[in-house]
Amino acid sequence: MFIDTHTHLFVDAFDEDIDLVIQRSIDAGVEKFLLPNIDIESIDRMHNLEKKYPNNCVSMMGLHPGSIGENWESDLEIVKSNLFNRSYCAVGEIGMDLYWDKTFIEAQKKAFRMQVEWAKELNLPIVIHARDAFDEIFEIVDEMNDEILRGVFHCFTGTLDQANHILGYGGFKLGIGGVLTYKNAKIDEVIREISLDHLILETDSPYLPPVPYRGKRNESAYLLHIAEKLADVHGVTLKDIEERTSMNAIELFNLST
Repeated sequence: MFIDTHTHLFVDAFDEDIDLVIQRSIDAGVEKFLLPNIDIESIDRMHNLEKKYPNNCVSMMGLHPGSIGENWESDLEIVKSNLFNRSYCAVGEIGMDLYWDKTFIEAQKKAFRMQVEWAKELNLPIVIHARDAFDEIFEIVDEMNDEILRGVFHCFTGTLDQANHILGYGGFKLGIGGVLTYKNAKIDEVIREISLDHLILETDSPYLPPVPYRGKRNESAYLLHIAEKLADVHGVTLKDIEERTSMNAIELFNLST
């Protein structure tokens, strides 16, 4: 069984054919889907999909850094209420994103810190979104890291030095997605130097589709293309990738199989 550790199957891009999308994924051997929350409006959609597919979908709870705006404090109260009143596999998707807009950079930092604290209190892993913000996130995690904190830097596309900084924390994995298949990204050169013990697979669907689906809607079935590329990069079999990455995900997120 492959595990898609980061997929937004609850967004409106899948409204017309979600059942077919999930069936295609299961037929491809991708049978477990971890759902990172985005904002306040996405919570009910995510919960409803999990309720419809309780054996396949597992929710996280967090406020995406791109959703940090004028009402971020009240939004976080809603996130916290959900987080402390039912079970989730992780606190996510959280972090910082300075690619589009730096207006709320200080609010992003505060929101990230708060959600990391909640994760530690609940003994849950965190799922970090780090776009154009590695230095800012490292500053916070360097300070807050301890024997409890663990998680994943999702959609990792950084340098080998950044990868080693993350792995130096002791409890973190790197989330590998469709960018691994992009020729010009050259992330394969970095990932080749990283043990499979530190890697988990994700699609981030409907975003960042792997080759040969670039420009189209991504979906969890396409995880196989990422896995095949990772097998090629590491010179192992597809079965090796399935076993190692799935075990990593099961251990990190405390998943039932």
